[in-house]
Amino acid sequence: MGALSFSFFHSYNLPVRRRFFVEQFSGDTAAIEGDTAHHLGRVLRAQPGQLYELSDGHRVHLGRVEKVARDRVDFTLLEEIPAHSPAIDVTLLLSIVKFDAFEWAIEKATELGVSTIVPLAAARSEKALLAAAGKRAERWKKLLAEASQQSRRARVPALQRVSQPTQAFSAHATGAVKILLSEQPDAPSLRQVLHGEPAHQKTAVAIGPEGGWTDAELSAARTYNFREASLGKLILRTETAVAAALASINYTLGE
Repeated sequence: MGALSFSFFHSYNLPVRRRFFVEQFSGDTAAIEGDTAHHLGRVLRAQPGQLYELSDGHRVHLGRVEKVARDRVDFTLLEEIPAHSPAIDVTLLLSIVKFDAFEWAIEKATELGVSTIVPLAAARSEKALLAAAGKRAERWKKLLAEASQQSRRARVPALQRVSQPTQAFSAHATGAVKILLSEQPDAPSLRQVLHGEPAHQKTAVAIGPEGGWTDAELSAARTYNFREASLGKLILRTETAVAAALASINYTLGE
């Protein structure tokens, strides 16, 4: 018990540095430009000599600030840092809902390790939201990058184009574990569906809009071997279902 306590406090006291993404590493240098550089220089007050973690989406290096300009921060790369990757490859097929809820959901999904997010134009998604979704893509990518930096990921999740549910189900038909959250009274629990599945499998999970899936969407999901699963008798908001489902999948199939 004493050894465990010592280990905990020893790691707790190690410095935790902010992580940022760069376009690429150029030899032993890297640079951040644009809004992120402005945030570093004007908000975080970055100064030459300070250390930050930098990722190019594949590797992570410790970087030392060399120069801070208005819209650019230059770094010298020091040693490489081990880059942790999630133990399972999870694709989230998420129906478009009100943007505040949708954005909260994809932010938390990023923190929970998803590798790919596919926005769905479900039949019961609000038509006005679907019409405006294409204009939100850049904002959503920025949210994913910020959440990835905060959670110290090595890579930002891929954000795919808005898809029809049947198209998305078909594209992910080869995944080892395919789950569709369902409010059908006879749907088995997510725990039952995941029971006995080997760890570290590629997984796709589909989550419907607030009005639920239509019969046609449920039929299409079954055609492509998605298994219905329930999170219980309580009716959850879409964003709550995202966090609950991903936490359960990580617990059962992940590390």
